Amino acid sequence: MPSHSHDDLLSHLSRTTQLSAGEAARVVADVLAYFAESAEDFVRRRHAELKARGLTNDQIFERVAAELPQRRVAPPELSLRQLRRIVYG
Repeated sequence: MPSHSHDDLLSHLSRTTQLSAGEAARVVADVLAYFAESAEDFVRRRHAELKARGLTNDQIFERVAAELPQRRVAPPELSLRQLRRIVYG
């Protein structure tokens, strides 16, 4: 995570919590990494977690299907050309 990209957030966290600047930076980096998980990685991870709890595949897939729309998943990486096409069509 570039140090300058979240300076306002890091300052806010340091001011409003008992986190030091370094701790706040680690928390933000961890949260961003968590939400950067692709949909495919999320499904695989949740399947493994729920399987370890003893749920059946039918239960797992129903639960994951309900969780996925609530989850912020990382968008696919876009090339510069794709970004231009988004803007200019």
